[in-house]
Amino acid sequence: MLGVVILAAGQGTRMRSDLPKVLHPLGGRPMVFYTIEAARRLTSLPPVLVVGHGADEVRRAVGEAVTYVEQQEQLGTGHAVLQCRPALEGRVDEVLILYADMPLLTEATLRWVVDARREGGAVLSILTVVAEDPRGFGRVVRRSDGSVARIVEEADTTAEERAIRELNAGVYACDASWLWEHLPALPMSPKGEYYLTDLVGMATGEGRTVVAVAADDPTEVLGINTRVHLAEAEAVLRRRINRQWMEAGVTMVDPETVYIEPTVVIGTDTVIWPNTILRGQTVIGRHCRIGPNALIEDSTIGDRCRVVASVMERAVMEEGSDVGPFSHLRPGAHLGPGAHVGNFGEVKNSYLGAGAKMGHFSYVGDAEVGAGANIGAGTVTCNFDGKQKHRTLIGEEAFIGSGTMLVAPVRVGRGAVIGAGSVVTRDIPDETLAYGVPARERGKIVGSG
Repeated sequence: MLGVVILAAGQGTRMRSDLPKVLHPLGGRPMVFYTIEAARRLTSLPPVLVVGHGADEVRRAVGEAVTYVEQQEQLGTGHAVLQCRPALEGRVDEVLILYADMPLLTEATLRWVVDARREGGAVLSILTVVAEDPRGFGRVVRRSDGSVARIVEEADTTAEERAIRELNAGVYACDASWLWEHLPALPMSPKGEYYLTDLVGMATGEGRTVVAVAADDPTEVLGINTRVHLAEAEAVLRRRINRQWMEAGVTMVDPETVYIEPTVVIGTDTVIWPNTILRGQTVIGRHCRIGPNALIEDSTIGDRCRVVASVMERAVMEEGSDVGPFSHLRPGAHLGPGAHVGNFGEVKNSYLGAGAKMGHFSYVGDAEVGAGANIGAGTVTCNFDGKQKHRTLIGEEAFIGSGTMLVAPVRVGRGAVIGAGSVVTRDIPDETLAYGVPARERGKIVGSG
């Protein structure tokens, strides 16, 4: 059985933040989630998360998906892993160790490190990367025959060792019994810490095999220690996600300006235009046109919909509906099939029925609009009396003239017509003409039943 240890106890002082480093968002969620998810795909045993700085905050954010071990004293990575011994000893025969601030590592790469140790008959395998920018990583020192001799932390390197460009990425797969035996024997560094990297020298000093696996993609091992690193990781993640969706049949006019979080789902033949942001639990159907300049969060969009330069938050658009430009669907907004919200409109906690039209410069809040109804420019549902919200009901095929104020609670009947500039303070029956301030019934609509 494989056990996975994720190190997340560091302070992350270079982030210059009150928030624990591993909780800084990447792709819309805490970076630690990525390593936890990768670990859970490797083994049925919950990963062990070593916490320290901001432990309570990390626990609240992560929940029950992991086994927690707290490193109360910050005595280095070797000491951190040693704290996991009671949780894992006797339950696993191999241990994979990685860092919570390396969220771009893929499941495939982690499996490769584990498999390399098994296939090489080694007590230890490590992940390395060849890069011009060492980013503070230790150097992998090899013997003349090419085998791994030891790892030197950057602070302890000689000038010759600093020129080495094969770097230790900080991912280790270990034989469990060998690991538990050797962790207590790690030497203390001049800084008063115990380093995992010294395990390599201990193993080779015993004549044991250490296998080094070089990462195919250097971006996978980007460690996040500063906000600059966080931005670099965000760019890598964005490119990965966008490529995935383009390969799945989604068109992006300019992928470099499209931001899609990992939880979003998009249907085939949808086109995403520049400067579009898709966040949270958003689901977009097929043959849609999204953007440019759209922000969509936690919303559901049906097939053949169009969103132009608008904002959606926890809203729903059914098949063939459209919104924008420059409109806002707030939480609870729901456009039925073929419904239309034009420019500079706002809808909140309201349903617009099939084919209903709300042209421009209007606000519909806490309302139900029947199928085929028309909301004229500048119409406002006056839903708040200063203490409570009230609902407006507009019947099917009703026509609301421009500049109308609908003072809720109020009902406009099916097929009714409200003249421009009216203030509606009382219910208007079906198929009735009303206008004025306040609006008064002026008779039945000519030609109505």
